[in-house]
Amino acid sequence: MVKVAIFGAAGGIGQSLSLLVKLDQNVDELALYDVVNAPGVGQDLSHINTKAKLSSYLPENDGLAKSLENTDIVVIPAGVPRKPGMTRDDLFKINASIIRDLAEGIATYGKKDVFILVISNPVNSTVPMVAEVLKKFKVYNPKRLVGVTTLDLVRSNEFLKQMLPEDKIDSSNLFVPVIGGHSGDTIVPLFSIGCPEYYKKLSTEQRESLIHRVQYGGDEVVKAKKGMGSATLSMAYAGYRLTSSFIKTFKNEVSKEVAFIELNDQLKGAKEAKKIISEKYGGSHIDYFALPLILGKDGIEEVDYKILEQADEKEQEMIEIAVKQLEKNIVKGKNFISGIETSFSA
Repeated sequence: MVKVAIFGAAGGIGQSLSLLVKLDQNVDELALYDVVNAPGVGQDLSHINTKAKLSSYLPENDGLAKSLENTDIVVIPAGVPRKPGMTRDDLFKINASIIRDLAEGIATYGKKDVFILVISNPVNSTVPMVAEVLKKFKVYNPKRLVGVTTLDLVRSNEFLKQMLPEDKIDSSNLFVPVIGGHSGDTIVPLFSIGCPEYYKKLSTEQRESLIHRVQYGGDEVVKAKKGMGSATLSMAYAGYRLTSSFIKTFKNEVSKEVAFIELNDQLKGAKEAKKIISEKYGGSHIDYFALPLILGKDGIEEVDYKILEQADEKEQEMIEIAVKQLEKNIVKGKNFISGIETSFSA
């Protein structure tokens, strides 16, 4: 039996993500939770003739607690999307309290071995926030908490394909590891490792354009939607892809994915990753980073730290830039839980 709960199920990402999870034949139960409209979304999805039993909840009548009963995987797309002109500080101030409260709910009512996948932005800060809450409640397991950065990988695969149409690349078969964080310059796609045979065909200008597009691809969607939304459909797909990999672990299947995690010493390869980030890239205070992971029945089984030394010269420069920004983002999330006011621009 596998039960998945989606927090923020009535939102732009949440509805599409809920549909994809409902269609997954490996899911036995799906619980939807949101502050508004969750029952409506649930009623709509309940007309679909797939295996998953469906329930939906609002905050009243202990809805959060009920949604977490016997739940194996919690996916959190809750919060507001980024709008034109909105800074990371603006986004953080709105979403931080939402994520904190949900994390406290998970810590109070969730299973001790529940998997937690955080989509809510800014991921570079919200994941450390959730970890700090779980640590306070003494229920933290670093093998079972990840930030969803899969959209950066998905974009890298697809945008490369679009740049080389003559090669007729099947982007679904590519695996361009995207490390670092999940915003702007903290996003570091390693094309030289993921698909060197295609990457070497690009000129310097094409490479720079490709990397910039991956890092700021979200802006394309916000602009195209004329301020009426952000990347919801592609994010839902990316979120489902990672969720699906966790679902498969219940069938003892092993998957390779990339996600934003705490480089906790309990994780195989994490100590080595921290050492390289500190000594090679100047990130002596970096304890969260997106890296390729091996996922198994216990969660994160191994962290691929070697990739940090395999990046080409340009990518290494990008990692250094990412590290400097990530330090501020991570501190921002931790300080929110501690009650200390800081700014991303500090």
